[in-house]
Amino acid sequence: MLPVRYVWYSQYMSTNPFDLYEEFVHKIAKRDNLDETITQQLLTPDAVHKEVFSIKRDSGESESIEVYRVQFSNARGPYKGGIRFHPEAHLDEVKTLAALMAVKTSVVNIPMGGGKGGAVVDTKQHSAGEIEQIARGWMHSMQNVVGVDKDIPAPDVYTNSQIMSYMLDEYERLHGYSSPGVITGKPLVLGGSQGRSVATSLGGVFIIEQLCAKLHKKPPETTVAIQGFGNAGYHAARILAERGYKIIAVSDSGGGISTMHGLDIEHVQSVKQEHGSVTAVDGVEHVSNAELLELECDILIPAALGDVITSENASKIRADIIIELANGPLTKEASAMLDKDTHVVPDVLANAGGVTVSYFEWVQNRTGYYWDEDEIFTRLEKIMHAAFEDVWTTAKEESVTLREAAYIVGLRRIIESLRLRGRRT
Repeated sequence: MLPVRYVWYSQYMSTNPFDLYEEFVHKIAKRDNLDETITQQLLTPDAVHKEVFSIKRDSGESESIEVYRVQFSNARGPYKGGIRFHPEAHLDEVKTLAALMAVKTSVVNIPMGGGKGGAVVDTKQHSAGEIEQIARGWMHSMQNVVGVDKDIPAPDVYTNSQIMSYMLDEYERLHGYSSPGVITGKPLVLGGSQGRSVATSLGGVFIIEQLCAKLHKKPPETTVAIQGFGNAGYHAARILAERGYKIIAVSDSGGGISTMHGLDIEHVQSVKQEHGSVTAVDGVEHVSNAELLELECDILIPAALGDVITSENASKIRADIIIELANGPLTKEASAMLDKDTHVVPDVLANAGGVTVSYFEWVQNRTGYYWDEDEIFTRLEKIMHAAFEDVWTTAKEESVTLREAAYIVGLRRIIESLRLRGRRT
């Protein structure tokens, strides 16, 4: 029976984000004739943990903070996944993200499961000192839930390397020994990995290069539009431009810019840093984030928010290729409309470079031997190439979409591990 200690839901839920994952589990259950016990293990978290603690605000008042961790399938290794600090949280979303992380680590064939956690808090309303209290409080509450061989958290929404540093320090203080591998996404000086800041983007670029080679698309003749110009979007644009691709549009929360002549990405980044948005760039056409998605281009990269391509705008998408650098940028309905006629590379493959380099960080922490950036990138390329080939081959052999193929690859590896372990209950 699932050891749920507390369960919480959001009154703002309009759809269940777990539905798409559940649909793929049932598809593979039917395809591979899975028994009900295995199917239910794929659909059920191993554990859901929730605690409440108090911090002292700068004003002197006390505030209660809810923190949580969902652990999903450790059949292939310790749980792995981010910690987010966000004012709204609901079980279905967090459960989905943990399940998808289990699939993602399996797709790239690294020996880990899935996890997701966080604190229900608005960081914009808290001082640096208060955020440190929350970070330490999270780890104090979850000190027996995580561990270097049990569950390895990482940064996520509104968390960063500094917050991971506080958490690492709190864990080591509580347990009385050094354990850098208990957290990834740390600063280099505390055992972080080279290449982490560009890992998600570079992993996506490796996938793009392989897909374009399969489709006989040459970089100078390939146009790219990127929604989102944060860390992932900027580095994806920069690396692709350096490799000869033509970046015709980018956007941030303030809006987007476009030119068929191709953007100078370093100039765009400089203007954004100075003025706060890419929309301050001169001599280009201005487009909204919604309009950018509908531009005619070869490759569309949603690199910011989830659920930006829906049943309402899916028919207007004109890209031949969609690379899901963001988590869940296509809704279930949009996926059904686009996956068969467009080459959609799902997030569980497209953005898996981030968790892969997090895995590298954990390995380096465990061995005490650290690789340089070239070594990191070489190892990342090898893993991403192998994962893409597995998914591409499965899609062709079983006549399914790339999304379905990725889930087939990932879930079958989890299923094999469950069977070998004899987990029948």
